[in-house]
Amino acid sequence: MIVVFASFALGDDRIIKLFGIGLASAVFFDAVIIRCLLVPAIMEILGRSAWWLPSWLDRRLPRLAIEAPEERRAALHPEPASEAV
Repeated sequence: MIVVFASFALGDDRIIKLFGIGLASAVFFDAVIIRCLLVPAIMEILGRSAWWLPSWLDRRLPRLAIEAPEERRAALHPEPASEAV
């Protein structure tokens, strides 16, 4: 996206050039500074509290299960393998 938006700077229209450079710098800032530096640093500082879910929101969210209940039980409590005779 940075290259695409920066390529707008090659055009003739001054407004398009400004938009291209502005968008390219915004995407670069978001990708490098925010997502690669700030978010991991803040997640490290906050630790487990970064994943804290308020109880009122937990009650409002639906309970979704990807696997059927019997499949989940089998995965949590595997049966011991029987010995072949």
